[in-house]
Amino acid sequence: MRDLSSSLPSPSRRGVLKGVGGAALLGAGIPLLSACGSSGSSSDPKTVSLGSNASDAVPKKAFAEIYAAFKKQSGITVDVNTKDHNTFQEQINSYLQGTPDDVFNWFAGYRMQFFAAKNLASPIDDVWDKIGGNFPDAMKKLSKGADGKYYFVPLYTYPWAIFYRKSVFQQHGYEVPTTWDQLVALSKQMKKDGLVPIAFGDKDAWPAMGTFDQINFRLNGYDFHVELMAGKAAWTDAKVKAAFDHWAELLPYHQDGFMGRTWQDAAQTLVSKKAGMYLLGSFVAQQFTNKADLDDLDFFAFPEINPAYGQDTVEAPTDGFMVSKAPKNKAGVTKLLEYLGTPAAEQIYLKADSSVVAASSKADTSSYTPLQKKAYEMISGAKSLTQFMDRDSRPDFTSTVMQPALQKFLQNPKGVDSLLASIERQKKTIFASS
Repeated sequence: MRDLSSSLPSPSRRGVLKGVGGAALLGAGIPLLSACGSSGSSSDPKTVSLGSNASDAVPKKAFAEIYAAFKKQSGITVDVNTKDHNTFQEQINSYLQGTPDDVFNWFAGYRMQFFAAKNLASPIDDVWDKIGGNFPDAMKKLSKGADGKYYFVPLYTYPWAIFYRKSVFQQHGYEVPTTWDQLVALSKQMKKDGLVPIAFGDKDAWPAMGTFDQINFRLNGYDFHVELMAGKAAWTDAKVKAAFDHWAELLPYHQDGFMGRTWQDAAQTLVSKKAGMYLLGSFVAQQFTNKADLDDLDFFAFPEINPAYGQDTVEAPTDGFMVSKAPKNKAGVTKLLEYLGTPAAEQIYLKADSSVVAASSKADTSSYTPLQKKAYEMISGAKSLTQFMDRDSRPDFTSTVMQPALQKFLQNPKGVDSLLASIERQKKTIFASS
C-alpha cells in the first residue's frame, strides 16, 4: 500500500497512514538507500548520522531546527541523510541490513517491532531511563519490542475520531453519541434530515481500514486487535465476523459512490455541511481552509460497543526515531535520543506542523488550537494506542490482501463468510514467509 495523495503537504501524514509499499519492505530490494558514510561521521565523536524520510519542505525544516538546537546544546552535529519518503519506506529493509546511519526515522508499534525482532535495531533502555517520565504509559507500550526492551523514541502523533460541524449538530439538536446504538440512531436521523450521515471515500483503499480498526477494538478489545494484526488470531474467528456484522449495520449510512472518491473529496462534504459525520484522522482539518469553518469543526471518540472495553483504545499513529544495529557513535546517539525525547524538541517540531500533537505528556500545550488540545487529551488519556491497520500488521498483507478484501466487503457485505476464509488462507501464507 502506498501513498495517500500528492495533495498532502507533509510526508508524515502519508507515512502515518500508508506506510510501506507492498512486500518491498520485507524483500531484499535494490539498496539505493545508503548511509552517509562519505561524510566521515563514522569516526567523528562530534557527529551522529541520521537517515531521514522527511523529504517534504515542512517536516524537513522542522527537523533541521531540532538538530540545530541539539547541536547548540551538545556540540554534536546531526549529519542528515534525507531520501524521498517513498523510496525510504520501500528500501528500508535492505538499508538496515547494509551500513545504515546511526539513527533513522520510523514508526511506532508493529513496524518498529518487526526490525527489532530481526536484530536490525539497537535497544535503547538506557535512553528511556532518562526520558521515561516524559511519556504516558500508552506511549511507552508503543515504544517496546516484543522482548520488552525499548527501541523507539516517539516525537508526534494524532488521533482518529469522528469529526463533525458544531453548528450542524446545534441546528438539528443532535447529541454526541457515546454508544453504538446511539450512533446508529443518529445516523438514521441524519438520513431523514437530508444529510449524508457518514462522509466516506475509499478510492485509495486505506480509509476503510480505519473504520474496521475502530469497530474491532471497540467490540473485541485492544489485545485481540494486536493479535489479529500480528497474524496470531484467525480472521475466521467469530469475533471478526461480529465486527463485520456491526459494520454492515452502519454501512447503509456511509456516503454512496465511495469507490471513486478520495478522502479529500469526502471531507469537502463535511466542509459544505452536506455530511453530518466523518471518521478520519485529525489531518482532515487541512481541508478546512476557512477559519470560520475550522473553528466550527469538532470531534468525538468512536462510541462504545462492548462495555468491557468502553472507549479505552485510541488509534493514534506515531512517528519517531530508532537506532540502527551497530551505530558508529553510540555516545552521541544516546545524547541525541535523550534530547529528542524532551518536550523542548517536540515544541520545535510542532511550531512548523500544527496538524499533529506531541507524544510527550509533559509538552507545553498552551499554543495548541482547540482541536489540538482535544486531540492531545484524547491520546494522553487512552489506556491503549493503536497505529492504524497497515502499521499494526505486515505491509504486504495489508496491501495485497486487506485493501481489496475490505473493498469487496463494502460492495457486498453479505459475502463476508467466504471473504474471511479467503483472508485467513492468504494470511497464513504471507505470515509463514520471512
